[in-house]
Amino acid sequence: MIDRRNHHIFQPLLYQVATAVLAPSEVAAPIRQLEAKQENVSVILGEVVGVDLGFRSVDVDCPGVGIKKVGFDCLVIAAGMQSSYFGHDEFPKYAPCLKTITDAETIRSKVLSAYEVAESIDDEDERRRQMTFVLVGAGPTGVELAASLAQMATTTLRGNFRRIDPSTTTIFLLDGAKRILPSFAESLSKKAAERLAKLGVQVITGAMVESIDARGVTVGGKLIPCGAVLWTACVSPSPLVKMLGVATDRAGRACVGPFLSVPDIPNVFVVGDTATLTQNGKPLPGVAQVAIQQGRYVGRLISRELSGRKPLGPFRYFDKGNMAVVGKNFAIMESGRIRLAGVTAWFAWAFIHLLFLPQLQNRLRVQRQWLWSYFTGQRSSRLVTEAARFDK
Repeated sequence: MIDRRNHHIFQPLLYQVATAVLAPSEVAAPIRQLEAKQENVSVILGEVVGVDLGFRSVDVDCPGVGIKKVGFDCLVIAAGMQSSYFGHDEFPKYAPCLKTITDAETIRSKVLSAYEVAESIDDEDERRRQMTFVLVGAGPTGVELAASLAQMATTTLRGNFRRIDPSTTTIFLLDGAKRILPSFAESLSKKAAERLAKLGVQVITGAMVESIDARGVTVGGKLIPCGAVLWTACVSPSPLVKMLGVATDRAGRACVGPFLSVPDIPNVFVVGDTATLTQNGKPLPGVAQVAIQQGRYVGRLISRELSGRKPLGPFRYFDKGNMAVVGKNFAIMESGRIRLAGVTAWFAWAFIHLLFLPQLQNRLRVQRQWLWSYFTGQRSSRLVTEAARFDK
């Protein structure tokens, strides 16, 4: 197993690290610890920088070692997605994304630093700008992050400052689509938008971002001054797909066959967000459910081949439904014909996310912190790292 990080991240809760609800260690676990009981698994910390399908090997850039060539009989690419800024290379400097622990800590520091600056300055316009946040992208991550920010401003930070009132924070959630959460039923999307409005989040749909700089975001020729821009919009596949040199779809994902293998290249598989596969006439969505099921399928497929057992049939995805949380006591859930919105969906969301955390200690820590935050409104991870402090 090769990874450029030494830890596994439970990404569905990463937004809670960004908004100080959870600490990084509560949503992550060391890969070596997760694989400790798997004696036939070796873990390499490094980044794959080249793939040679002819010689059946990958080039890995290992810290302190350099390039190391690792041969393979079977290759499984499961590198996921990375944030995409629509070709605007200048955006990341001003609008951090949310894909890694470092991203989450950067966002947390950026948001909390904005309040610290607002507390110190005298100019009312600049103070208002510092206490304005713009999120670009109204998918599940954007909606969850916006709701959590709103509740942090009105509850957690209440009474913590002497010269500013955090409850007057302005939060904009922008998206180029006609509605938020387009992957959900329109009725649920509408209820989520209503809930965001109650929390004080201003949703603007049909908004195409033209530029982002230190002043704020320009949309439709109009500048929205803000203290922090957070990018929760488009994603693109890992660069590993290009290294394979195989056919891709318009989004750059590898086109795989019914057994999740690359056509005409034996024992090379691509799973999760880096792959595209059509089922019932529609491409499978880029969600965690698909990645988990595909990973398990390919693992069983290889195991059966090595042991000489009967091979598996083509991969079939079973849709268990979608969920998104919109602040305290409110979530939306869609599974087949079942559509729920409110506190029942929120409890289901909490239970399922606790269940899928990587380790028992993660579950216990997150459960304890959630209970503390639920009853007190406080968040225990409000740290501004020195490297990111006041970095605008």
